[in-house]
Amino acid sequence: MKDLHLDVLIIGAGPIGIACALELKKQNLNYLVLEKGTLTNSLFNYPLNMTFFSTSEKLEIDNIPFISNNPKPTRNEALEYYRRVTTSNALKINLYEEVTDLNKTEEGFKVQSDKANYTAENVIIATGFYGIPNLLNVPGEDLPKVFHYYKEAHPFTLQNIAVVGASNSSVDAALEIYRKGGNVTMIVRGDSIGERVKYWVKPDIENRIEEGSIKAYFNSNIEDIKPSEITINTPDGKKTIANDFVMALTGYKPNFKFLTKAGIAFSNDEKHIPDYNLETMESNVKGLYLAGVICGGMETHKWFIENSRVHAKMIAKAIESKAD
Repeated sequence: MKDLHLDVLIIGAGPIGIACALELKKQNLNYLVLEKGTLTNSLFNYPLNMTFFSTSEKLEIDNIPFISNNPKPTRNEALEYYRRVTTSNALKINLYEEVTDLNKTEEGFKVQSDKANYTAENVIIATGFYGIPNLLNVPGEDLPKVFHYYKEAHPFTLQNIAVVGASNSSVDAALEIYRKGGNVTMIVRGDSIGERVKYWVKPDIENRIEEGSIKAYFNSNIEDIKPSEITINTPDGKKTIANDFVMALTGYKPNFKFLTKAGIAFSNDEKHIPDYNLETMESNVKGLYLAGVICGGMETHKWFIENSRVHAKMIAKAIESKAD
């Protein structure tokens, strides 16, 4: 079967991938979005009761109003918004189709997925960073009791839960599980709760720790995980505590192997920040553009929906200028 030819192929159907599709549609370009999971797959995998730090107008794309019940929308409201934007604009998106190979050619790119082959003059990578968790790399991490994603608190009622980390995701999980009847212990590498934790949540977790409702070990890390206990390295020595589940919410990272194989260079080896033009978002590979949080490498706190949605217009403008 002949490869399907496209002007632009977009990898990733998150909010920024959707924003790119909207801009390319305005230019009447032949585009297609490929997404390995569901629409806005990362948002779908967020905790059920999550509330965004950003207000709804800062999550809007293409000036399409995002109406929410409160200034800061919930996960479900965001899913509804991006779903409506996609369907009402009849965007061309293939879900549950994963890109397996991407190669630069003289004419453009050859792209292979697990379902079809494509050629494209331009490719936009907007895959985010939520797909690959940062591992603890300790014995027992492969046990079924260890989770790197948190969805809801109910399964952990009346259980001994270790929450690793002190970011927004860790704090939200610790508070929810505690309030649903779980016995929560936090293991934090630093000496305090993270400074980027939502300002209306930070006093709550600090007060729960101070009163002893949630136990916290600071300047500590897990050394070993066993079926019914864990061992923690603390400033006061090793401690072994009873444990039923470990919630290792230690952050996530982009698929650097995929970027490297595509030929993208990195300006900072330690932080894995990819090379790209600040005005066009074009990488060091001609015709290959980067959009969204993937531009920050390991600095996953640098780019958000609200400050990277402009990438879509920048890329569309660059592609239009090149065509002219």
